[in-house]
Amino acid sequence: METLAVVIEKPGEVALRRLGLAAMGPADILVEIDWSGISTGTEKLLWSGRMPPFPGLGYPLVPGYEAVGRVMDAGADARRFIGETVFVPGASCFEGVRGLFGGSARRLVVPAARAVPVGGLGADAALLALAATARHAIGPGPLPELVVGHGVLGRLVARIAVALGGAPTVWEVNPERRAGAAGYAVGTAEADPRRDYAAICDASGAPDVLDLLIERLARGGEIVLAGFYEAPLSFAFPPAFMREARLRVAAEFTGADVADVLAMVADGRLSLDGLVTHTTAASEAPRAYARAFEDSACLKMLIDWRGMA
Repeated sequence: METLAVVIEKPGEVALRRLGLAAMGPADILVEIDWSGISTGTEKLLWSGRMPPFPGLGYPLVPGYEAVGRVMDAGADARRFIGETVFVPGASCFEGVRGLFGGSARRLVVPAARAVPVGGLGADAALLALAATARHAIGPGPLPELVVGHGVLGRLVARIAVALGGAPTVWEVNPERRAGAAGYAVGTAEADPRRDYAAICDASGAPDVLDLLIERLARGGEIVLAGFYEAPLSFAFPPAFMREARLRVAAEFTGADVADVLAMVADGRLSLDGLVTHTTAASEAPRAYARAFEDSACLKMLIDWRGMA
C-alpha cells in the first residue's frame, strides 16, 4: 500500500510525497484521513530546526499527531472497527522516512488500540490531542486561576477550567489573540495587579516566563508548564524560596484524558467551536505550514485530505 503524506525533508522544507505503508497486522486498522492538524508548538520546532534533542528525531519525517478519519480496512482481530470515524494521535507506518509524529497523511496503518472513536464530531475531532493535553495539564490538582497564553492550548485550558467550575484569568501579549474568551477574562500581565494566584498554567511555551509567574504566586502556589520549551528554563531562586513555589511539568496526555474531554464535549460542558480558524486542501499543504507558523491570526490550521487519492 501507498499513501500521500506531508514530509518535512529538512528544516524549512515541506513537501507532499508518496510513501510506502507498512503491512497491516491482525490488530491493525487502515484509516483514511479526512483532516489533520498542524501544531504550532512541536511541529513549528521541527519545521524550523529548533527542536531540542528528542527520541526518534531526524529528517526526513512525517509530522502530525492530530488526525481524524474513517477506518477502511482492518486486520483479523480488528474488523469490528471498519466504518468507524476515529481520532488518531500519530502513526509510525511509513517506509523510508521517520514517523515523528506521523499523522499528516491520507492513509495510516495504526494499532486499533491507538484509535479513538469520535462519532459525528467531524473536523473538530482533530483538536482532541490539544484538548486532552489541556485536561492533563490541569490534572487532579487545583484548577488554574491564571492561564498564560491565549492560543488554542491556552483557550482549551481555560475552557476546561470553566467546565470544571473555575473562573480563570488569561494573559495574552498579542492583541490580535485577546478576543474569543468564553466564560473567562483575557488581559495582560501589566494590567493585572494580583500577586496571590494559587495555581498558574503556562501555555505560552516562552522560556523566560518563570520569574514573572513566580512573582504572581501565592505562598505554596504551583506553576504548571504545559507548553513545549525549546530553550532551557531558569528562574531566580530567592522569590521562589520565599513563596515555597512548586513547579509541575505536564507530560503527554493519556487515554483517560481523551475520554474525559469527549465526555465534556458530549454533555455540553466543553465547546470546541471557534478554535479551527483555517483549513487548506492537502494539495497546498507545504504553503499551509508556513502560514500556520507565521500568521498570528491563524489559531489552528487543518489540512483537508478529502478527495485526495
